[in-house]
Amino acid sequence: MTDLLAATAELVDIASPSLAEGPFADLVEGWLRDVPWLTVDRHGDNVVARTELGRDQRLVLAGHLDTVPANDNEVARIEGDTLWGLGSADMKGGLAVFLELARTVDAPTCDVTYVFYAAEEIAAEHSGLLQLFRERPDLVAADAAILGEPTDGWIEAGCQGTARVRLSLTGERAHTARPWKGRNAIHRLGPILEAIAGYEAREPTIDGCTYREAIQAVFVEGGVAGNVVPDEAVLTVNLRIAPDRTLDEAVDAFRSMVAPWTEDGDGFEVVDRSEPAPPSLTHPLLAPLVEAGTPVRAKLGWTDVARFAEHGIPAINLGPGDSSVAHMRDEHVTRDSIERVHAALHGLLTAS
Repeated sequence: MTDLLAATAELVDIASPSLAEGPFADLVEGWLRDVPWLTVDRHGDNVVARTELGRDQRLVLAGHLDTVPANDNEVARIEGDTLWGLGSADMKGGLAVFLELARTVDAPTCDVTYVFYAAEEIAAEHSGLLQLFRERPDLVAADAAILGEPTDGWIEAGCQGTARVRLSLTGERAHTARPWKGRNAIHRLGPILEAIAGYEAREPTIDGCTYREAIQAVFVEGGVAGNVVPDEAVLTVNLRIAPDRTLDEAVDAFRSMVAPWTEDGDGFEVVDRSEPAPPSLTHPLLAPLVEAGTPVRAKLGWTDVARFAEHGIPAINLGPGDSSVAHMRDEHVTRDSIERVHAALHGLLTAS
């Protein structure tokens, strides 16, 4: 078998920061066009390769080409069975696995679509995956999907949703020497912040996976001058939402939570939102991974599995590398992690 740690190192040495993935996409496209059993399409800096075997079901294996900016870690370095370097965990180890499968598994038990897409690490408006869903949905149509985000070989099932809510409270200006003549909008935040700090997280269990919701204050804005009672205070709150309810239901619950301390004239705005995705562990294309003993846990963060779920495609996260070292200067991945993921996916595609 190919030395997958060395193959990942080769990918790390190819710079692919967000919005500059073109040269990397060129190489991936060229490698895949050399595979006789694949049909390859290029759309922007997104490369899609598909088997066309007429199988009853189709599985997507998807991963992003881009990395965050380098931090003196753009050159791959192998020490023993560990590879150090930018993108090694997030997610060129996963890409190396997908490329190996694409070039070696010529008769998978289901048709497979390999999706290598641009611009995952930056704002959604640039997302190559969203570009494909918007402009070439035929290329990403499937019955199920596996996203190669770093999970260290675990199935991280579904993902939690996320929303940011901007809560604006009003007051009345006055001189701080005579505060009784005004109303301090910042002081009005006090009981709301206490309620958030005392929030007891919901922990629903779905398909054996326990999720843990969160409500966190992330920004506070306010103040006019050092001698003025402020007439406005703005609190931004991040909600993390388990997949047993919709984002709208979670937002409504938060609105009710803060309602005792808000009033007419205050503002409540959802400024950013991404729906959760269910675990999907019982889907017939994904269940064999669980049955083969691949360990499972809930995905507490948000990933692009939610993009697939929004389009009716059940999806899970499964890739090499530890997500806790992603984007760090000492980002790394181990040989064992890469090889375990390759073995799991090879077994899935070949029923072996």
